[in-house]
Amino acid sequence: MDSRSRSLAKAISYRVVGSLSTVGLIYLLTGNMKLSIGGGLLDSGVKIVLYFFHERVWAKIPMGRSKNSEFEL
Repeated sequence: MDSRSRSLAKAISYRVVGSLSTVGLIYLLTGNMKLSIGGGLLDSGVKIVLYFFHERVWAKIPMGRSKNSEFEL
């Protein structure tokens, strides 16, 4: 199992790669760097919020959990 700091570093690096790919794609489509950076920032913000709600929904779904899970909410 990875340490918490390693998991955090992986999560941040994955988000950076995702945002850079969005910036690159928007730039290729529009040729506008200002629009591309704005789109990348917007993409990151929206995905962070969506991920939060995604996690909250999954916290309520018992599928795949053991009945005596110490992580149960």
